[in-house]
Amino acid sequence: MLDLELLRSFVSVVEAGGFTRASERVHRTQSTVSQQIKRLEEDVGQVLLHRDGKDVRPTEAGERLLSYARRLLSLAEEARDVLREPDGGAVRLGIPEDFAAYRLAKLLGAFSRSHPNLRLDVRADQSKNLARDLERGELDLALYKREAGGKEAIAIWPEEVHWVTSKSHPVDINVPSVPLIGFPLGCLYRAGAIHALETAGRAWHMSYMSSSLAGIQAAVAAGMGLSILSEMSILPDHRVLTAKDGFAPINRTEVALMAAPNASSATLRLADRLAEFCEDVQAKAA
Repeated sequence: MLDLELLRSFVSVVEAGGFTRASERVHRTQSTVSQQIKRLEEDVGQVLLHRDGKDVRPTEAGERLLSYARRLLSLAEEARDVLREPDGGAVRLGIPEDFAAYRLAKLLGAFSRSHPNLRLDVRADQSKNLARDLERGELDLALYKREAGGKEAIAIWPEEVHWVTSKSHPVDINVPSVPLIGFPLGCLYRAGAIHALETAGRAWHMSYMSSSLAGIQAAVAAGMGLSILSEMSILPDHRVLTAKDGFAPINRTEVALMAAPNASSATLRLADRLAEFCEDVQAKAA
């Protein structure tokens, strides 16, 4: 019988690309994770990882085991959830739209398939609405953006945001009134952009407003105005503006993962998946 805890550490090491980040994921010391991998290698009689300094990658045997390990862990989680919540239950998740438009949809699809008795209700909305609805008990889990330094959360990641214009049709940045593109009133980016312009003594007007991220991205690319976008939302058709262009960075923002006080085991399991996703996005952006 393969030990699930050993398999979980093995999968974490492979996905994290090393022992340090893997130990943070499984809440064990680095030496403990290393010992667990050694035990697993002894159990299967194969070397599972190539170790070259900090660079860790699976051997051929490790690659073969990886898919089985993921399936076994997923099946164990599903069995646990079904026994704890026989009727399956539901998880109500709120996410910002730029996360919905990114790779997160694949993660949520995989989570739903691995928990067939669980109903996953996902809503993409402005962060202020997600935070409010989580407080009201209308959401079980929320991933939302806020100003840096907010209250404690399951996990927090600093966010990179930039002023952007069109690469092909850049806006004249010296115009008397800066044309802004953004989400409706209440958006954190919109408020930050307006505050930055007014602090600099510059006039502004909303040239394009949309609740759709795709609409905002298209309007920027078409040269209808300037906007503030997260790093993951910037397209090849956009050009980033800097302090040299007269557009200094706005106030620091962060992405917070928050759960309701009495979150179910399935909700916390999804929170773990979301935390891993955001950590990977941060690592690739670094």
